Amino acid sequence: MCRKGGYMGHFGFSYIGLVFLIMLIVPNLFWAKYPPKGYSSNGENKSLVFLERLGEVCAVCSLLVFSDLNPCWEAGFWNLWLVCAGVLMLLYEYWWIRYFRSCKQLSDFYSSLLGIPVPGAVLPVAALISMGIYGKVVWVVLSAAILGAGHIGIHLQHAENLNSQ
Repeated sequence: MCRKGGYMGHFGFSYIGLVFLIMLIVPNLFWAKYPPKGYSSNGENKSLVFLERLGEVCAVCSLLVFSDLNPCWEAGFWNLWLVCAGVLMLLYEYWWIRYFRSCKQLSDFYSSLLGIPVPGAVLPVAALISMGIYGKVVWVVLSAAILGAGHIGIHLQHAENLNSQ
């Protein structure tokens, strides 16, 4: 039986969670070397930063330790959530490629993608929520919600500051 059911998750290594983490972390390592011109984390809301960091830690842990996230190839509705998560992550990777090919200005970093505002924050959070729904793991969804509150909030704050200049 492939789907174990239950919303608390079953402990075990998630290789699909590892793949998602690699897709999240690798571009951010390059970003650390090539941040947007004029970027500064000064003035970021401390509560949002705390939520972002807490969400990052919880997301890393929950993505790796719940085997329910691994693909199940039985036909069914739940597989659409996995496909959705994958498409969102591919869009996230495309957004990074677009940024690294740009002039690396703040406007490049915070520009929308396909009408999605601050896609560098929205896409990975939406992918994690989709992944949590797919695996029926409430901890992944909660981690993504905490991460999203902080990460999306910070990105919106930066985008708003950019638009007011």
